[in-house]
Formats: sequence, C-alpha cells, structure tokens
Amino acid sequence: MDAGALFVLKSKGSWVHCGYHLTTSIVGPPLLSLPFAFTLLGWAGGVVSLAAAALVTFYSYNLLSLVLEHYDQMGRRQLRFRDMANQILGPRWARYYVGPIQFMVCYGAVVAGTLIGGQCMKAIYVLSNPQGTLKLYVFVTIFGCFMLILAQIPSFHSLRHINLASLLLCLAYSACAAAAAVHIGISSSKPKEYSLPGDSTEGRLFGMFNAIAIIATAYGNGMIPEIQATVAAPVKGKMLKGLCVCYAVILATFFSVGISGYWAFGDLAQGLVLSNFVDNGRPIVPRWFVLMTNGFTMLQISAVAVEGTFGDPKSKQFSARNVVPRVLSRSLSVVVATVIAAMLPFFGDINAIIGAFGFIPLDFILPVVFYNMTFKPSKRSLVFWLNSSIAVVFSAIGAVAAVAAVRQMSLDAKTYRLFANV
Repeated sequence: MDAGALFVLKSKGSWVHCGYHLTTSIVGPPLLSLPFAFTLLGWAGGVVSLAAAALVTFYSYNLLSLVLEHYDQMGRRQLRFRDMANQILGPRWARYYVGPIQFMVCYGAVVAGTLIGGQCMKAIYVLSNPQGTLKLYVFVTIFGCFMLILAQIPSFHSLRHINLASLLLCLAYSACAAAAAVHIGISSSKPKEYSLPGDSTEGRLFGMFNAIAIIATAYGNGMIPEIQATVAAPVKGKMLKGLCVCYAVILATFFSVGISGYWAFGDLAQGLVLSNFVDNGRPIVPRWFVLMTNGFTMLQISAVAVEGTFGDPKSKQFSARNVVPRVLSRSLSVVVATVIAAMLPFFGDINAIIGAFGFIPLDFILPVVFYNMTFKPSKRSLVFWLNSSIAVVFSAIGAVAAVAAVRQMSLDAKTYRLFANV
C-alpha cells in the first residue's frame, strides 16, 4: 500500500459519512449551470436529459460499488479508480487512460470551484460597493488562498464534518437560487423566450450535445472507489445507503434549480444562474438575499478539495518526510489551479470540456464495462445487454459531446481575453 492509500484513504467511516462525501463530490458548482443547459435543450430535452442522467449514474455508481464489494470479499480490496482499472483492464489502461482522465476531472473540479468561489466573492463585493474597481481575478486569487489552507487537510476521512456542512449549505443555496428564480419569474414583466439558440440545425445539434456534457459534469463524481475506501469494513451495502442520501439531495437541488432557473429567465439564463440575479450591477431580488445565496455557495465550494500525496508509506504520516512533500505538492497544485481559473474565467465552457472528456467515460461508461468484465453475466441476460447498450450509447454521446465542447470553446475563444472581468 502506497502513501496515498495509507494516509489519505483511511477506512474508518460509516455509510452516513459516505453519504456526506458523495453529496459533496457531486452536488456542487455545476448544478448552477443547469438552467443554461436547459437553454440549449429546451423544456422536453432538458427534463428528460436531467432525469436520464440521474437514473444512469445512480445505476452505474451502484454497479461500481458491487464490483468493489466483490474484490473486497476476495481479499483484494481496491481503493482507487486506477487500481480497479489495473485489476480489470490491465496496467496500460490504468496508467494511460483511466489515471489521466481521473486526474483531469478532479483537477478541473478544483479549477471550477476556485473560479465560482471568486465569482461569488465578487458578486458580494459589487453589491456592497457598486463603484468598486477590483477585478474578478483578485477574488479568484483570494479564494485560491483559502483553498490552499483546506488542501492541507491530511485525509479524506478528516473531511466528513466539513462535508456534512457542505451538504447543508448546498441545500441552502439551491433553495435560495430556486426561490429567487421563482420570485423574479413572477414579478418580471419581460416576455420569456424558450427557443433554442443557433442559426442552423448543425449549431443547435452541437449545442444540445454541449448541454449534455454540462449535465454529465453536474452528475459527475470520478471518485467512487476512493469514497468507498473510506468506509470501515465490512463495506457491503453501505455504499448503496450513501448513494440514497446523495440522490435525495440531488433530486431536491438539481431539478428545482434547473427548472426554476430556465422558467424564470428562458434563453437568457447565463452559465452561472446567480449572475441573472443582478442586472447592470443592480440586484433584481433583495440585496441581502443575493448576498446570502452567494455566501452559501462560496462556503459550500470551500469543502470541495482534491486529496493527493507524494509521501512515503514507510514513514509516519506527520513526519517531516511526509509533511513537507505533501504541503509543497498540494500547495503547488492549488496555486496552478488558481492561476488557470483567473486566466480563463469561463465557467460554462470549462464544465462542458470536463464533462465530455472526463465524466462521461469515467462515470457513465467504465462502471458498466467493469461490471460485465468482473461478473461476466450471460450474453442472453438483461443486465449484459443493458450495460452494453449504456456503454455504446454514451460512448457515441461522449464522442459527439467532445467535438461540440471543443467547437464551442473555439467559437468563444474569439471573444476570450485573459484575466477577463466577467
């Protein structure tokens, strides 16, 4: 067992702690871009895609948990995604495919979290001081410094209390966002348009796949094995209970924010729905309400951090040999993520890229492949064909979504400016 598994993934938690970790890893910043995804899909496409993604990911995550339980009962407990890939697919798939993808989605989550934390801080600043001259990158840097402190938390299990607070905060800011959207939708006299953007069929089609990638990011986890590794033995059945906790929160937040935001703003819903609450520097809802919503969001995002280490398992966890490399490596990773977030503050495009290239293969495709290769269900069985169909369909969706995400990024690049004050 290497230092990452020994020190970071401590198996001490209960299924309740598992629920906290799952909720924090899924219910986060991307849910605030769901109204924007609806603008690219329309009412029917948006609701169907949101519901389908919920069903498929719940099913896939449960399959992944069953595979992990199977290896645990065989005495070969798998603690990380790349360990599973190494065992099931082989070392080359683990090293050159699964490992890089997981790193990309986890690191992308840090970049996106730092960015939206800075945006929330800036929103609070603008409301408090409308004539202020501080730019977005200043607030991204400030929030990055805060993330720098959180990144030093020694183990995943140590995050359980922070993640409980995160669960409560995500319920709070989602309720605030949905309530504000409903208030604005009722009080606004502006006509709402729900037409799909794009001047051509090709543009609308790529927009739809771009939206699917954003929804995939919202449901993405990428850390199921690492989360299950924090559960104390015996692990059987605990992950399913944790998933039920997590998806109860998802149903309460994703659908309320996505539907209310799109209903209130129509095709004008922005990449971050909180941006719709302020018009030309003036809040559409009461100022205190916008401040509270942004505050809840900023605090919840603070709980999202990536665990990693370059330590030595033969030395003690808090020895100089392990503390120094851990502090340096984690600090460097957060600093780089903060610089990227400040340079490229475009939340919607970042979500689409991460979803298309990372979360769709990691959370929609690989779990069903792992299950079929581990348990080898009969080719005449419903499970085999259901899993195979999910793998084929989402492989095709992922390929097109990747093209759509890159296309949208290239189109938006014409208006990009480094360190933009958006």
